[in-house]
Amino acid sequence: MTAGLSEHHQQLARRKREAITAAATRLFLERGYDGTSLAKIAQEAAVSKSTLFKQFPTKAALFEAIVTEYWKGGPDPAAPATQPGDLRTGLSAIGFQYADLIGRPAMAALFRIVIAELPRFPELGRAQFELGKLPYFVSVQHYLEAQHAAGTAVVPDAESATNQFLGMIANYVLWPRMLLADWSPAPADVGHAVDEAVTTMLARYGRGADQPQHS
Repeated sequence: MTAGLSEHHQQLARRKREAITAAATRLFLERGYDGTSLAKIAQEAAVSKSTLFKQFPTKAALFEAIVTEYWKGGPDPAAPATQPGDLRTGLSAIGFQYADLIGRPAMAALFRIVIAELPRFPELGRAQFELGKLPYFVSVQHYLEAQHAAGTAVVPDAESATNQFLGMIANYVLWPRMLLADWSPAPADVGHAVDEAVTTMLARYGRGADQPQHS
């Protein structure tokens, strides 16, 4: 009985947390970060103020939780499907995972909040970078380093390679959405963008790619 109640309470807490973060994101977009109070978020999320304050004692803590949840909402690029081995398969898996992650409306909303509020609240940008983008970036960098160590790719500068790969995908999937409200490429077009990014990476870093000759 206790275990059943515990599971019920855990599910209820998760639902309330999701309602809070969804309401906060919506209000941050509508009213700005500074113009949104925790009390208003609690009202919109249909939870008590004590429930919200228990989970998020400050607005900054709530925003950090949103960033963390949004970036961890996608598949893990270090999953078994992307372990060292077939470079094309691994890059394709990462590429489609990343496109799905940054292609969600919630991710674009998060970027819009940060960009709009950055001049007055630079800590929002740091949270977005340090809690969201950087950990994801590092996980992909580690994958490329592992490929290089295993001899299945030649990636002497995994940091630059990660920038190139994720940048090619984000430049098509995410950044146009920041300026074009109706930007919603078809899955086939997203797939083509990912495939082209993978092909470019294979040409540059694949084991069969031409490498500089050293005397």
